[in-house]
Amino acid sequence: MVVILDGKRLRNKILEGLKFEVECFDKKPSLAVILVGNDTASQIYVNSKKKTAEGLGIESKVYTYPDDVLEDTILEKIKELNEDSTVNAILVQLPLPEHINKQKVINAIAPEKDVDCFTLENTGKLFAGLEPNAYPCTPQGVLFLLDEYGINLDGKHVVVIGRSNLVGRPMGQMALMRNATVTICHSHTKNLESITKTADVLISAVGEVLIEDDMMKDDCVVIDVGISRGENGKIRGDVNFETVSKKVAYISPVPGGVGPMTIASLMVNTVKLYKEQIKRSL
Repeated sequence: MVVILDGKRLRNKILEGLKFEVECFDKKPSLAVILVGNDTASQIYVNSKKKTAEGLGIESKVYTYPDDVLEDTILEKIKELNEDSTVNAILVQLPLPEHINKQKVINAIAPEKDVDCFTLENTGKLFAGLEPNAYPCTPQGVLFLLDEYGINLDGKHVVVIGRSNLVGRPMGQMALMRNATVTICHSHTKNLESITKTADVLISAVGEVLIEDDMMKDDCVVIDVGISRGENGKIRGDVNFETVSKKVAYISPVPGGVGPMTIASLMVNTVKLYKEQIKRSL
């Protein structure tokens, strides 16, 4: 019988532990978020992050700017936040308008305050097999979910579909660091089905429905990171949950699987950065 990987339950468990931990601190950790433009999805995400942080006793500051804001204005704000000792974690909500150089802005964040592991220094550490200041939120959330259900990646064949810098690439590297054998598939991969059928753990992060039950073996673990909306406006993942869930051993739903874990991971990282900064100041 299939086991549903419940991200909501695990999120609540993690946040409950964090809230207790934060209550014991002498001062509140602080998360600063920069939001540019009027993208509805981004606004929803940022509001959710702020609400979750404040519920834990973490101070959350959101700096909003119009679509036509100058790149230098954003860079100046990041410099200010870097130098502010009361700010422990900095997040720039993506996407950014086209006239702003995303990597330049992200890389302006002090690595020790880079809560998303987006700066070149932290990314470099991750892909060198070293520990970054914080691990990427969504891949880390996936690992939290696997750990909760006792799913060990050591020696397993992990197939990751998607090669984005946000999920696919770091997910593959973090699985590799756990001694998995990793295959990363993407839009140019030939004979995708022949590869997915060999997966012990299948992680899909594409944003369109493409995974059917005939693409995997019976005892597979399926992690659905993808998110999109169907014609009826209903949120869905990359996996045909109705058919796949009848075949595999474990599966994460959309919504309610990886999504809640991403925000939980962001809170874990904020507290981690706070503690490291306190330690360095002693």
